[in-house]
Amino acid sequence: MERFCIQTQTLLSFLLVLLLFISRSFASTKNDDVDGGKRVQIRVGLVLDLGSLKGKIVKNSVSMALSYFYAIHNDYKTRVSVSLRNSHGEPLLALASAVDLLKTEGVEAIIGGNSLLEAKLLGELGEKARVPMISLDSPFSLSLSKYTHLIQATHDSTSEAKGITSFINVFDWNSVALVYEDHDDWRESMQLLVEHFHENGVRVQSKVGFTVSSSEDFVMGRLQQLKDLGTTVFVVHLSEVIATHLFPCARRLGLMGDGFVWILTAKTMNSFHENIDDFTKQAMEGVVGFKSYIPMSIELQNFTLRWRKSLPVEEAELTRLSISGIWAHDIAFALARAAEVIRMPNVTSTLLEEITKTRFNGLSGDFQLNDKKLLSNKFEIINMIGSSERRVGFLNSNGSFSNRRHLSSTHNKLETIIWPGGSAQSPKGTSLIDSDRKKLRVLVTSSNRFPRLMKVETDPVTNELIVEGFCIEVFRASISPFNYEVEYIPWLNGSNYDNLAYALHSQKDKYDAAVGDITITSNRSTYVDFTLPFTEMGLGIVAVKERSMWVFFQPLTPDLWITSAFFFVLTGVIVWLIERAENKEFQGSWPQQIGVVLWFGFSTLVYAHREKLKHNLSRFVVTVWVFAVLILTASYTATLTSMMTVQQIRFNSNEDYVGHLSGSLIANVALTSSSLRAMRSLGLNSAADYAQALLNKTVSFVVDELPYLKVVLGENPTHFFMVKTQSTTNGFGFVCILLLHRHKLLYSFFTFDLLT
Repeated sequence: MERFCIQTQTLLSFLLVLLLFISRSFASTKNDDVDGGKRVQIRVGLVLDLGSLKGKIVKNSVSMALSYFYAIHNDYKTRVSVSLRNSHGEPLLALASAVDLLKTEGVEAIIGGNSLLEAKLLGELGEKARVPMISLDSPFSLSLSKYTHLIQATHDSTSEAKGITSFINVFDWNSVALVYEDHDDWRESMQLLVEHFHENGVRVQSKVGFTVSSSEDFVMGRLQQLKDLGTTVFVVHLSEVIATHLFPCARRLGLMGDGFVWILTAKTMNSFHENIDDFTKQAMEGVVGFKSYIPMSIELQNFTLRWRKSLPVEEAELTRLSISGIWAHDIAFALARAAEVIRMPNVTSTLLEEITKTRFNGLSGDFQLNDKKLLSNKFEIINMIGSSERRVGFLNSNGSFSNRRHLSSTHNKLETIIWPGGSAQSPKGTSLIDSDRKKLRVLVTSSNRFPRLMKVETDPVTNELIVEGFCIEVFRASISPFNYEVEYIPWLNGSNYDNLAYALHSQKDKYDAAVGDITITSNRSTYVDFTLPFTEMGLGIVAVKERSMWVFFQPLTPDLWITSAFFFVLTGVIVWLIERAENKEFQGSWPQQIGVVLWFGFSTLVYAHREKLKHNLSRFVVTVWVFAVLILTASYTATLTSMMTVQQIRFNSNEDYVGHLSGSLIANVALTSSSLRAMRSLGLNSAADYAQALLNKTVSFVVDELPYLKVVLGENPTHFFMVKTQSTTNGFGFVCILLLHRHKLLYSFFTFDLLT
């Protein structure tokens, strides 16, 4: 019995010790106790597309970074644990996953937002939940700046845009073609680049968009169009998936040979991995790309070794650590540091505030958030040689370039670049290939009737043709980006532009286009094609401004003036006859009575009569007359106001002439309208003839197209005015034959220039 009691006591003691151990172990894992000797779990959500290469790299990078961080900081009282969700590349699913993490896991931060839409959705969620949202490599966009709980880790698109623009200017290339991925993220991140091109005189000659589903035939067709246009400088802004199809197609079309330039943006270069096949790498030989610069360090080398050793066999494709993976590593370090700080005694700052204040030397270099953005503004210039990448220089913060030996240099000096085709000599980058360049033979109207619009003359000394005027200046500005050599040929058949159109149609081997005061008409369009109009459309009427100090007499005719004056006097006489017998105000000497009669009659015009009337008959007469005066003054005021504010022209169908441009079919059509058909017309030949005929009253007014009339008004602004305009014509346009049928792309860009 005693032995049994001893065994029982021993068993109870053992159970007591076991329960005490279990309770201590359980207590040490509680998250709610923030005691100095206990570790606190900080849960962080990770929302990624685990089916993509980028998602797998970020997941492994965050996991390894946290493991290594706590291995070297074993004394930290906090531990960041990751809760993973798969978004499958769907922004709405990413949002749903983030909401689930907040509700079920109680996460205090979320890493995700790999696309612009995902970043916006998570940014909105972060504002509502007041939880930090960290976006990795989403496009830089000003629309994301309004989210105060959103942290962005990406490259600085502004610095990149300045760098690419400077690179193009260094080699004196003035036009480029943009080849981009037709997706929201890529289009949004391209806008800054396009703006910098426009601000610095780099013309975007064309834009070509591709999608992941674009077929090889489609890619070949669009590239062939660019080749036909003569494009030699290409700026590529698309993903690795499309690039693997683009460059082999470009190589087959001969666009990767001598004279061509291919520039890749940082977003494109950062997405490249080692799993690109050798065929694509060979097709990309000579390509130049901007890439976010990651300085080499012992920490980066050690992490890369651990990375490769830790990868399972099925993830062999992840052997190369991407830029996103490096940024994810540093973000994980920053989270771990910030989590430790906010759990310290007397610390009231939030996790977001501590992350923004965190600064350390990470794998990407000096880690520091600026306005909640980790912007990588350091870029290296990469030259694709064979199947490898060769660094040829760096982009400095001031927009200049330096080679690898002089990082602090402010001179635009790079290592030797091997361009497509294997040449070390920089391409000229002309917008049209020299071998395909043609001389444009342009007919110019030479009637010289309106020199401000078109003037053609021969220099008596050099015997060179001098072409001036508004029409030719617009034409030169429109074709200037294409560097065409132009030969001007005068049209010697006067103003017969119908024959000019037919000459272009029937003699295509002699003429390519025509420029001048050529109106777009349907019958001419039968033979030729017109560009968009570059002048105002329609007809107008111009007349002489009438200026007279006696304008206040014009509202009434002379007969009406005399009749009105007679009735004023008659009214005074009638009232005098009725009132003079009993009313003392109408009595007195004869001169006094005559004055009263005239005064009373004319004072009724402004209702200023003050004489008291004693007879009802005289009151009736005055009442009727005042009503008549009211009608007369109202009509006079309205007519005078109209004459003072709106210029009028009056003509006599049997006596007046209307002027028009001699030989103008448009004017002849206008003169056959119902309102002008009965008038006699007079043909005039120049702006000076118009002015002279109007001033000496040879014609009452002039009818013509607005461009001609604007010249007359511009030369005589004080003498003439535009009475009326009507949009009945199509304006002036350039006549095109060769540009349309042989260079359709050039025609479309030329027409677009006129439109803008």
